[in-house]
Amino acid sequence: MGVLVFKTNIVNTKHVKLVSPHIKSIEGVQNWNVDLHDVDKVLRVVADDLSPHYVEAVVQRAGYFCTELQG
Repeated sequence: MGVLVFKTNIVNTKHVKLVSPHIKSIEGVQNWNVDLHDVDKVLRVVADDLSPHYVEAVVQRAGYFCTELQG
């Protein structure tokens, strides 16, 4: 199990609710959250064997900016 970390433009709870069904539809996602207090509005996704590019594409299709943050 790994944690993927992304910078987003998800800035409030309404945005979280709108993107939620898209992220929940990704097979293998165990847990996820958005830190609305962080300057980068960090999305953390806990999943098994998941491509960061796939998560980016799903979030972008939902209408939000998303790019992986490198550790």
